[in-house]
Amino acid sequence: MPADASAAEAVLSRQRRIGLRVALAVAAGFTLNLATGDVLPFFGPVLAVQFLILGAGPLPLSKAVAFVGLVLVVGQAFIVLNGIFGDHPIQLLALLGLFYFVCFFVQAQGRGGPVIFLCLVIATTVTLLDRVHATLDTSIIAILLQAYLSAVVWSWFAHAVLPSHGATEDAPQAALAIDRPVIRALANAAILLGAMTLCLTNNALALALVLPITVASVLLQFDFATSIRSAFSTIAVNLLSGVLASLAFAFVELRPSLPFLFLTVFLVALILGGRAAAGRAKMYAGALTTFLILFGSGIAPLPTTTPESFATRIGYVLLAVGYTLCMTALICPGERYVSTQLSLRTSGRAATRQTRSPASPLP
Repeated sequence: MPADASAAEAVLSRQRRIGLRVALAVAAGFTLNLATGDVLPFFGPVLAVQFLILGAGPLPLSKAVAFVGLVLVVGQAFIVLNGIFGDHPIQLLALLGLFYFVCFFVQAQGRGGPVIFLCLVIATTVTLLDRVHATLDTSIIAILLQAYLSAVVWSWFAHAVLPSHGATEDAPQAALAIDRPVIRALANAAILLGAMTLCLTNNALALALVLPITVASVLLQFDFATSIRSAFSTIAVNLLSGVLASLAFAFVELRPSLPFLFLTVFLVALILGGRAAAGRAKMYAGALTTFLILFGSGIAPLPTTTPESFATRIGYVLLAVGYTLCMTALICPGERYVSTQLSLRTSGRAATRQTRSPASPLP
């Protein structure tokens, strides 16, 4: 029917625009960060993915300002905690575990959106960097704040270049709430805390940020309720992101120039971002996150680290994915989900029309 064809074309157009926004913001932000010598060139683009992939319109200024306060408060809190409990790892890990539980509990209730991943990354990054290089302190906060601000600016820029057409693009996305959020939150917190314990007790992994961040990303993208098929899909997609990161790294090494870097990241982000916008946001946004972390740490390794091969970082990702899925299979029970509404926009601008297959929440 013509009406069906028109609706399908509108959905396809929306997906294309979301994919293009993600690719533009990620490629431009990553290239600029690398050109200016950013310590964590991948962090801003990773956050931009979280802000853009739902297609819920540009982040309101009020929430952007609130997130600035969140970065400052959470970052400073963990700097203080590391200063107090730096010589007491058991107490530090207990506090980390409590914070992880709160984050995952909010996420299990279908709330939080990109704020959850932002908080997990801040806690992980500050703890690892502060333990190895305590003089960074306020510099860590500045790095994280700069990354967040760049993500907001580039997401606004992407919406300005590719504005929404119609209310359906601005509609709030449905999130999935778990019927037993406490159990799932405890399990996820224990899994992520295990990865952090490994990094804090092993000097060789002291600055392997890619390991716990990948674990957090997989925990937020993995739908254990769909059992084995979801597990294999998660493994396959994260392996794909590792292969793409390896190819991109090889291409950029052959022609190390900023324009070529931009085109390489743009192409990969367009492929993964387009797939995420097509209805598998949780899985492919997680794969894009993994790609950016791997590629960014390979192009611009953190200071004070021992040089590592790119293959070593790929190994970290494989270890993180395998560890997360195995532990999830062991300690997480089967779950049922209920739909809730998740939006990054103000309630006055939210549309009420629902789609047949709402996007899943992001990692």
